[in-house]
Amino acid sequence: MVQNPPEGNQRVIPYLAYADAPAAVEFLCRAYGFEAGVQMDMGDGVLGHAELHLDDNVVFLATAFDEIGLASPQNLSAVHGQVMVYVDDVDDHYAKAKAAGAEITEEIADQFYGDRSYRTVDPEGHQWVFTQHMRDVSPEELEAAAAAMAEGAGE
Repeated sequence: MVQNPPEGNQRVIPYLAYADAPAAVEFLCRAYGFEAGVQMDMGDGVLGHAELHLDDNVVFLATAFDEIGLASPQNLSAVHGQVMVYVDDVDDHYAKAKAAGAEITEEIADQFYGDRSYRTVDPEGHQWVFTQHMRDVSPEELEAAAAAMAEGAGE
């Protein structure tokens, strides 16, 4: 029987569009630690499909195709979302990404919900959050933190 999803794929897979997909593959591997997998080179710098692996997870990407409504964030008035990735050592990951020239948009910090994370944007504007879960937080702690944040926002 055929396995669904296919072996090596999780059930939900981000699929990102890039104006320069080959350059994106190179950057994402160098700066964020992905490993390149299958690539469908269509010629003239166009990737019909590419797979990037991080441990047992995969991200798909392709060259932006106006014909089917895919655009790079650099061609949009706002970014519609972000990709969040759990890593084993976020401090080490941050240091490697920064050394590789990644644009850091939020410095590494401990978060109230128990993660330690940083935010970055790739050369075409896709937003990435790399995080490491450091401690479990109870629902009561989350409620108290949310109330404190709401109170602080009203000042």
